[in-house]
Amino acid sequence: MKNLFFILFINLLSAQQSWTLKQCLDYASTHHPLIMQATVNIQKNDRQISAAKGMLLPSVEAGVNHNYSFGSSIDQTTNQRGALNTQFDQVYAQANWEIVNWRNFLNISLSKINKESSTFKLKQAQNEVKLKVIETFFNYQNSKSWLDVLQTQLSGIENQIKQTEKEVEIGNRPKSDVYDIKANLGTLQEQWVSAKNARDISKINLLNAIAITKDTLEFQMPEENLADSDFNNPEFIKNLIEKNPAYKTSLAELKANEKNISIAKSAYLPTLFGSYTISSFYSKTLGKPADQFSEQFKRNKSQQVGFGLNIPIFNKFQVKNNVEIAKLNVINSNYEQQIIVNDLTKTFNSIKTQYQNAEEKYNLLQGNFENQKLSFEKSEEKYKEGLMDAYTFFVVRNNFLQANYNLILSKNDVMLQNELLKILNTDLEPV
Repeated sequence: MKNLFFILFINLLSAQQSWTLKQCLDYASTHHPLIMQATVNIQKNDRQISAAKGMLLPSVEAGVNHNYSFGSSIDQTTNQRGALNTQFDQVYAQANWEIVNWRNFLNISLSKINKESSTFKLKQAQNEVKLKVIETFFNYQNSKSWLDVLQTQLSGIENQIKQTEKEVEIGNRPKSDVYDIKANLGTLQEQWVSAKNARDISKINLLNAIAITKDTLEFQMPEENLADSDFNNPEFIKNLIEKNPAYKTSLAELKANEKNISIAKSAYLPTLFGSYTISSFYSKTLGKPADQFSEQFKRNKSQQVGFGLNIPIFNKFQVKNNVEIAKLNVINSNYEQQIIVNDLTKTFNSIKTQYQNAEEKYNLLQGNFENQKLSFEKSEEKYKEGLMDAYTFFVVRNNFLQANYNLILSKNDVMLQNELLKILNTDLEPV
């Protein structure tokens, strides 16, 4: 009973280690380092917003000074210079406040735009990671299918050789047929080694795309769930572009550069600031009697309130140049946006074309596969009845297996393009 329970547990554990494409995408979209970096950048932007808002508040500080003066000094009580050795203690608190500085208000808006941009960059990183996972996932499935085909071919070729050798002995087949099959065996074995290497490499690439360092998983094909394409819609490409986070990032960065123009121009404007200071001190001549500390502290207490207006007049053309640079950055952002739109248009049109071609090819290969299947079934019957030699049946069977693989490959290509479209056609959700 314990052994049965252990076997069931091992089987359950093995089943838990087989992931679908959806599980791969869910894991990668939350654990990949690129996603984590983009998430940290959003948190940094939150802090930058708080820091920008903090610039609207006054700064407050307090301090204590304790000094000794020896020799000629000024008596703080009489304000007269003399040969005195004195002690001077001061306590103060002061507040400084930029009451009006337009740059501070504009920086708040800029930091909010930067957070919006970082949010789109997170979505962009998620898309890039997911697209990479999808491509490597289907590449692994294709390489694994090809290895299975070669394994099936190899598993029956030994029997084919034995059957052909018997036919050679009785004179039904020439000796060269045996050599041909053995030559095919060597070729298949070489292909099998290469296919195994390709499968292992493709799995390493898939694990890397998911951000898993240990090979403890197996991957199974998802159920066929093709989304309805909207290729006939003339706005199809445009809609995909407008949903794309790379395009939305370019819009946010354009807004940020436009805001930088206003920030640069704010240096032309005056700033109004205020300050408040409260302080008191204690002073005495060393070696001489003095009033008590508390009495002096109350008597010497003072307060100061001040306001200032800073009006920029000439600053070596620095502000003017900064404004012009900010304007050029806006022009550059527009060109960057055009580049992104061109690249996205190319990508989406390529996926659209590949999807349509993959569907057409899959439909054609389905017909070819049915013909190959009928040919194989008839040939198998003839082979069992002794009406077909082993070498000819070997060729027919390999053609059937190759047609089966081509059909699987074509179907996977359709599913690949479909999964890519699902990611690219997903509306952005708030983070």
